[in-house]
This record gives sequence, structure tokens and C-alpha cells, in this order.
Amino acid sequence: MYEIRVLNEGDRERFSEFVSRHPKGHILQTWEWGRVKASTGWQPVPLVMEKSGIIVGAMMILKRRIPLPLCNRCIFYAPRGPVVDYHDRERVNALLEGAQAVARQHGAIFLKIDPDIPVQDTVFTAMLKENGFRKTVTAEGFEGVQPTFVFRLDITPSEDELLANMAPKTRYNIRLAARKGVKIYQVEDKQELKTFYELLKETAQRDKFLIRGYEYFSTIWEELVTRDLARFFLAEYQGKAVAGTLALKLGDKAWYSYGASSNEHRNVMPNYLIQWTMIRWARENGCTLYDFRGVSGDLSEDNPLYGLYRFKKGFNGDFVEFVGEWDKVYSPFFYWLWSKVLPLYYRSVRWLIRFKKALLGR
Repeated sequence: MYEIRVLNEGDRERFSEFVSRHPKGHILQTWEWGRVKASTGWQPVPLVMEKSGIIVGAMMILKRRIPLPLCNRCIFYAPRGPVVDYHDRERVNALLEGAQAVARQHGAIFLKIDPDIPVQDTVFTAMLKENGFRKTVTAEGFEGVQPTFVFRLDITPSEDELLANMAPKTRYNIRLAARKGVKIYQVEDKQELKTFYELLKETAQRDKFLIRGYEYFSTIWEELVTRDLARFFLAEYQGKAVAGTLALKLGDKAWYSYGASSNEHRNVMPNYLIQWTMIRWARENGCTLYDFRGVSGDLSEDNPLYGLYRFKKGFNGDFVEFVGEWDKVYSPFFYWLWSKVLPLYYRSVRWLIRFKKALLGR
């Protein structure tokens, strides 16, 4: 028999050890990531499944109240979870049933998961369907859902082999950056985190996307960097920071998370050298897999995101499609409100903001 429990702070190390050692362990399923998300309004609910006192399955669930007046219901989201043997039907079923029991206690209207399981794994998707999960897409206003399409690179070959397998232009740009005098270094002093953030703001303004406040990255430093689960990198050219990145690490896997670059000196190709430096760092820290994370599923050259695809593809990683998002609905009525009514609310709010700005001449 399996026992399902929600853990407290005293169980942190047991939970962390299990997730870090498990083949399906993911940085977004760690205790530390739960604390990072707590700084943005989510409540971590660390769930484990034990047999004879030994953890055999885990799920870091993030809980958030739904923004409806006079409503105390919430949503559950387990990014890249659960952490369990995906082909052990008995354990998968027991863990998902346990999550449902906890959901009832918390008043959750659904549980969303987006595991890093290849779309070809029909055995697992069949189990999800058997457990009442439905394939879905993100409702508007839902933050943090993970990409369905990624590039992943096996970094077990030697550095010479990895370079030789890259696209000629990618290899050329790495060497060009080094030849031009671009220097890459790991951020050791938290004060330099502000340099990374300024680059990120510059990137967001140039490419027209929203970013989180500085406090979010400060929390990442305190929760992940100090526990050797993450590292910030900066690229310097002629004494000035021109690019920055964040890499995440757990067990034998590493992920490229955030990238930023200056509007200046892009011709010296710092982004190529900084990626190569992170790959080498991952290898030195015992990783066998480097995940470039999200790209678009539309691979046509007229896609505005094709440049990102081409950049990541140049490192010769494998283009991987995951099974995507799956929801287990516990309250059909509130789920309908969540998926149909709230998106209309968010669109109305944005329209009112734009209308107000137009009236004020901004």
C-alpha cells in the first residue's frame, strides 16, 4: 500500500534528495523552485507517495486562488511533474489519485501537468486518459506553463566532438567571439545580478516582451544559486557587460533559462560563446543533458520566432516535442468559469487599459 503525504519544512532534505536523484527529477519540481514561486503568489504543496517509509513518487504542486469574488477555490499546477516512474501504472495511478484527494482538501478545481515526456510515449498518455486527464491548452492569464517544443543536447561526447557536430556558422561564431576578446564569467557577487537585470530590461524593451521584477531574480539567487542549483553568467567585451544568461541544474541535467543581450556589440557574437561556456560548465558539473528549452512548433522560416529556432538548432541538439498540457478537472462548473469566463475578463481589462491610455494621449 502507498501512503500519500503533504510534507512540511522538516522533510525538505528527503524530498530534495528524491527529486534530484530520480531519472524524471526536474528543477521545477524542487523544493527550492516552490519557494521561488511563493514569491510570486503561489503556495507550494510538496506531495510525496511513500511505500514502507520510502519515497517512490513526488509532486511539487503550486497552488493559487482563482481571482473570482467571494470564491475560495484554487488551481493546482505541477510544472514538469510528477516525479515518478511513468511506465509503472500502479504508482502513476496511486500518485494521481492521491493528488485528487489533496485537491479536494484544498478546494482545487483542477490539476494541470506538463511533463517532459516525448509525445511518442503513448503508454503514458493512455494512463493520463484512464485517470480522467484531458489534453488542453493554456487558459489566458495562466502563467508559467512550460514549452511543448524544446531543443536538447546530449553533452556526453568530448568538447571537440560537440564542436565538430555543430553547424559551421555556430562553431565559427563561438570562435569569433573568443578571438574578438569576449570574456565569459560566472557571477559570484550578488551585486552583479543588477548588471544582468539591466541587460534583461534592455532586451525586453528591444524585443517587446514583459519581464518580472528584480526581486524575482534576487529570490532565484537566494533559493537556487546559493544551493548550487543555478548560475548566472555574464559576457564582457571591452570592459562592458554585453550579454547575460541564467542556467539551472539538477542531478545530471542542465537548462538554459533566461538570456539577455545589449543593443551594442552584437556583432562580436557573445550569445554563442556564452552558450558554449554554459554547456562546458554543465559537463564539468556532471551533467549529461543540456536543455535549450523552448522553441516554436512552427518551423517555417517566415515565423517571427524562426531566428530563435535557428540559433538553438545550430548547436546540434535534438528537436523534441513533449506531450503538452493535461488537466484533471475536479469541478466542471468552476473549470468552465476558469477556461471560458476569465479569459474574457483578462481581455476586457487589457482593452480598458489601452482605452484609458488612448484617452490620456499616451
